[in-house]
Amino acid sequence: MSRIGNKSVKVPAGVKVEAAGKLLKISSGQETLTLDVNEVVEVKHDGGVNEIIVTRRGDDRFSRAMHGTTRALIQNMIVGVTKGYQKGISLYGTGYGVKQQGQELQLNVGMAKPASVKIPTGITVDIKTPNARGNDSPAEMTIKGADKQAVGQFAAVLRKVRPPEPYNGKGVRYTDEIVRRKAGKAFASG
Repeated sequence: MSRIGNKSVKVPAGVKVEAAGKLLKISSGQETLTLDVNEVVEVKHDGGVNEIIVTRRGDDRFSRAMHGTTRALIQNMIVGVTKGYQKGISLYGTGYGVKQQGQELQLNVGMAKPASVKIPTGITVDIKTPNARGNDSPAEMTIKGADKQAVGQFAAVLRKVRPPEPYNGKGVRYTDEIVRRKAGKAFASG
C-alpha cells in the first residue's frame, strides 16, 4: 500500500486542472505543465473539494511504484505553477565568470574558449555576480523555472562543464554543495 499515492493532492485557488484521458494539464497564470499519465494509474480531479486523487488499476510491483510516483509528479507540478523552483550555482576560481548572450550562457571556467550552454525553454537564469574574485568570492547565478526536473537537469548540465576539484575547490558547484577538500602533497623538509 502506497502511503504517498493514497494522499490526495490539494489544488490551490487559481490553479486550473484539465484531465483528458492519459494527459493531465495543470496551469496557473502563464505557467502550464503537462504530464503523460501511465495506463496503470488513474487520475481524477474532484472539483467539489478541489483535489486530485490518484488510484492504481493493478496490484503488481510496477503499478504500486507508479502510484506513488504519479502522485509526487502531480504535487511537483502544482508547486511549480504556483511558487516555482530554483537552484543556485556558484563558480569558484580565479578568472571564472558567466554571462548571458541571448538564449545561451557563456561560462569562463579556465578553458581556452568559453563553454557555451543553451538555456532550455521555460528556464530563466538570474546572474547575481558575473565574475569570481579568487576562491573566496564566487560568481553566482540562480536557475528558475516551473518544471522541477528541467531546473535540476539544467543545473546538472552546468555543473558537468567543470565539476569542483578537491584540492583547490575550483569549479562549478551548487550553492549548497559542500566539497570535501584534500590536503595535497606534503613536501618533506630536510
